[in-house]
Amino acid sequence: MITNDKGIVELKHFILREVCRLAWEDRLTQEETEKIVYQVSPGPKPQYRCCVYKEREIVRGRIRLAAGQSPEPGKPTKNVVAVISAACDDCPIQDYFVSDICRFCLGKACLNSCKFGAITPGVDKMRIDPTKCKSCGLCAKSCPFGAIIHQERPCKKACPVGAIFYDEAGICQIDESKCIHCGHCIHSCPFGAIGSKIYAVDVIRAIQSGKRVIAMCAPATEGQFGKEIGMAAIRSALKKAGFADMVEVGLGGDMTAAYEAMEWIEARKAGRIMTTSCCPAFISMLRHGFPELYENNKSATVSPMVAVSRYLKSRDPDCVTVFIGPCIAKKGETLNEMIQDTPDFALTYGEIVALLDSRGIEITPAEEDYQEASLFGKRFAGSGGVASAVMEVMREMGEDTSSIRLTACAGGEECKKAMLLLKAGKLDTDFVEGMICPGGCVGGPSKHQAEALVLKARTDLLARADERKILENLKRYPMDQFSMRRDGSGVEELPPQPSE
Repeated sequence: MITNDKGIVELKHFILREVCRLAWEDRLTQEETEKIVYQVSPGPKPQYRCCVYKEREIVRGRIRLAAGQSPEPGKPTKNVVAVISAACDDCPIQDYFVSDICRFCLGKACLNSCKFGAITPGVDKMRIDPTKCKSCGLCAKSCPFGAIIHQERPCKKACPVGAIFYDEAGICQIDESKCIHCGHCIHSCPFGAIGSKIYAVDVIRAIQSGKRVIAMCAPATEGQFGKEIGMAAIRSALKKAGFADMVEVGLGGDMTAAYEAMEWIEARKAGRIMTTSCCPAFISMLRHGFPELYENNKSATVSPMVAVSRYLKSRDPDCVTVFIGPCIAKKGETLNEMIQDTPDFALTYGEIVALLDSRGIEITPAEEDYQEASLFGKRFAGSGGVASAVMEVMREMGEDTSSIRLTACAGGEECKKAMLLLKAGKLDTDFVEGMICPGGCVGGPSKHQAEALVLKARTDLLARADERKILENLKRYPMDQFSMRRDGSGVEELPPQPSE
């Protein structure tokens, strides 16, 4: 049985590549997709799970996700992250277990601590009835031998906002009112039971219809495919696939930094702590868990992805914009009705590689003469990168930043802790940068290779970039034709630079 992450990734890639191939050939029918099912699980013996019937049902769910649909026909969901129920049944339902360390002691502290009657004496040790256990943990705390073990399921453990729960059969469910689309649960599941909707087929259809489809590559892209593959190489491969062009979203990082700098200056004068707006999962955490901070402390500036998309659409209103990055939450951001004029689609690195692979296209080294972002915009992908860029703009405006206090949070727990302190009025800082992924976007759930390898390759690639200033760089782009605000209102001028 193949149950490791490598096996899951290979399976996902094969299914998506075949779905994309059928889309290119205009043969994406139920009859053709059923052939994929039997390619993966021909039978009579299973290769991945307990039987071929379960395998085939799981593959059908993956095919539906690959086509941008809910994994189960009878359970439609608007959520980007979804569960393939057939794949989720091999994790233990019970959270607390009595181990062999149990001495069956006379005091029975565990039994006396349980308020739900879930603990009873067994033959040679205490036992916990999972139908009565409420997972309060009091028994584990009371046991003098530490014999009761808490075994949390991987998906639930990975979720930073408590959006994962289980039905009566122990099947994973997602509370859509809490989910922030961070995608951390997806790669934590050892059975590949959780996935995200994929919009590669929609992108293919847009290209086939003759529309001008423009890719937008996240700042985290540099380093994902090795030190020899920069933005120019990726741009070349995407054009071969039918994309009209590619723009690096680091340019949007410059745009966001410029307008957040103006907000930070005003907030500081008013004595108000402000949070960044770039990470959609962090913004969703604020909206769901800290509504007052969402309303009063969040930057009103759009993310770099939205900024670049609006810039492109201001020049060509009929173009289709497609974000490419390591982030599942960006898919949710493209569907967010609270943000005006979002990009059309978002794909992960694995998804764009499968799309290219379906046409036999490889990303190969190219002459690196393409740069549209400053180094600060390119560094948006790392923890502290957003704050660093905003501070740079403030300095370029002539502001004194020497006394500004910054808090950079990377990871769900860090973000949550900082927001709890901010809500309580106990966070000693001026500004907060929030990123849900540890390490920032380069540590995103859909990165193409290990973060350490990405960072090493990024160092080489970024060393080749020139050191242009942010505000000087933005003068090359007409920004008086679109709004940098989340609600799409108003058009502001670029921040002024001090006269020499």
